[in-house]
Amino acid sequence: MYGQTNCFVLPEGDYGVYHMINDEYFICSERAARNFSFQEMTVEYGKYPSLASVKGQDLIGKALSAPLSKYERVYALPMKTISMTKGTGIVTSVPSDAPDDWAALRDLQTKQAVRDENGVKEEWCVPFEPIPIINIPEFGNLSAVFLCDELKIKSQKDKDLLK
Repeated sequence: MYGQTNCFVLPEGDYGVYHMINDEYFICSERAARNFSFQEMTVEYGKYPSLASVKGQDLIGKALSAPLSKYERVYALPMKTISMTKGTGIVTSVPSDAPDDWAALRDLQTKQAVRDENGVKEEWCVPFEPIPIINIPEFGNLSAVFLCDELKIKSQKDKDLLK
């Protein structure tokens, strides 16, 4: 995804490894695997056996390829507000245009205590700056950065302001 700087996982989330068609393997929530199975994406229609289980914490720091991003590699980072019952449980992060993504990435970039708490190395987050992709006349080409500054959002914990 163009503009991607990282992806987010829920540290305490339970993820599975699922065999998909075309001999691919997806790491996602069980609910997502079930939904994929009824979209003819798993090897057998309606079936989605998990080949392995993995905690989100174990995914943090894994290097990922992000086609179309300016970064050759991005990393899985923690986000504590991910819902395991919506989507795959893994969030593609585009902090230029998603205030929640920018607030979480900025916390990791600027707060050593947040990195330490989650076992995040500086090189997994600090060098990654938001990539301008959409220009909104009132907000510019980094709308999430603009809105977080404008609304004085200091942290990903500012849930009401982020809404």
